[in-house]
Amino acid sequence: MSPNMFASNVDAHHGENEMAEGDVDIITSAGRRIPAHSNVLAAASTVLDSILGRRRRSYEKPIRILGVPCDSVSVFVRFLYSFKCTKEQMEKHGIHLLALSHVYLVPCLKHRCTKALAEQLTIENVIDMIQLARLCDALHLYLKCMKFLRSNFKKVEETEGWKFLQHHDPLLELEILQFTDEAELRKKRRRRHTREQNLYLQLSEGMDCLEHICREGCTSVGPYDEEYSCQKKLPCSKFDTCQGLQFLIRHFSTCKRRVKGSCSQCKRMWQLLRLHASICDQPHDCRVPLCREFKQKLEKRGDDELWKSLVRKVVSARAMTFLSLPKRKREEEPGLNLRDHQIRRFLD
Repeated sequence: MSPNMFASNVDAHHGENEMAEGDVDIITSAGRRIPAHSNVLAAASTVLDSILGRRRRSYEKPIRILGVPCDSVSVFVRFLYSFKCTKEQMEKHGIHLLALSHVYLVPCLKHRCTKALAEQLTIENVIDMIQLARLCDALHLYLKCMKFLRSNFKKVEETEGWKFLQHHDPLLELEILQFTDEAELRKKRRRRHTREQNLYLQLSEGMDCLEHICREGCTSVGPYDEEYSCQKKLPCSKFDTCQGLQFLIRHFSTCKRRVKGSCSQCKRMWQLLRLHASICDQPHDCRVPLCREFKQKLEKRGDDELWKSLVRKVVSARAMTFLSLPKRKREEEPGLNLRDHQIRRFLD
């Protein structure tokens, strides 16, 4: 029977403030009798249906729901009729309603209880909540408790609930500690991945700026094989990267320690030129200095796996940059277009 069909029959079975007489009684821990209708209980819960079937055969009328407060049982029975539960009832009886919904297999009530209890988590009650979530197989509530514990572990560690857990449920303590450690490891991996991606994006942008400087020129540095006037060029759209690369090129062209390999800035420039040669697929027409020479060396000697991995990741970052641009910008951007063999190969 659907919740709407239950709701339409509420007035027929219940008064506004008290239960109507039924054909079966529910007995609570305090001995209170709650009258109900067996057909409604059986339709709402397969467990109650089974219990009622056994009682019909043995001629036993009452159903005993023990171990929870009488008022919680009353709210539970009313929910089976109307599928309604107020916010105040959920705040007051939510823990017991979750236990009842789990024992008597009432999924819709269990779902509401887990959502409501997840919003009521505090430093003091989170240990009780996670133990309840495990007992009732409430995965949503369990995960919410774990995340709450991860964010507030230092404070929870000082509570009496945590001390009780350490002495009486070491397995759950281990689960919490493992979850916290794994979450911290995931956070560190995400941070490392973000730093790496930013580095590859910077290298990709550096490759674009290097080609741009050697082909067209930018502010103070231009193509090496023709006269260049810095007065004709305004800063480009990537000037922050381009300016740093210009400083590096000017230093590289005048450094006396370049050949000996003792200059860290020159080493960086050599690596950028090598990286460009590894990516460039038009060495004969390329305006970047030493591109053809590096390409020939790479063809003879080959690259180690670490360098190949770096090249692949830079090409990947270049492709992601291309895909993130609007269509019009893609067509206007000289450094990124689908004619680029490396990007096209990555996309394919």
